[in-house]
Amino acid sequence: MRIGSHCKRDVVVVSPDVSLADAARLMRDRHVGCLIATQMQDGVRTPVGMLTDRDIVVQVIARDVDPRGLTVGDVMTREPVVAAEGDDMSVVLQHLRNAGLRRVPVVDESGALTGVFALDDAINLVSGLLDDIAGAVGRQPLIERQLHPG
Repeated sequence: MRIGSHCKRDVVVVSPDVSLADAARLMRDRHVGCLIATQMQDGVRTPVGMLTDRDIVVQVIARDVDPRGLTVGDVMTREPVVAAEGDDMSVVLQHLRNAGLRRVPVVDESGALTGVFALDDAINLVSGLLDDIAGAVGRQPLIERQLHPG
């Protein structure tokens, strides 16, 4: 399964120079826990960082740092791990596991941001597959009785 077929295309993006407070409000307003920081490079909007709600808590609040004056670029994870749309999901999941990550920006062949893939997406996909498998197994006796009554 290719990651581009299962990523979310509605990505919430932010510029690295946006204030941290504005980024937090954007997260709240859009009900997301992650923003992809992007910049235009050679006419292509490319991911340059990721900011999570956890980043804000661990790097700012827990360290008692004054958030006023901080920007997304001050707190974000720079040079994020990215996945290409054509990457196999199992390979991407291994990269996420090895890096201890939950989300990865998805890019096309030019490096342009096209989506984001999260472990939640994999869980939803697997649970749907398991539901289909269980449904097939559960229907088998019914179909058998219909085809071979008595």
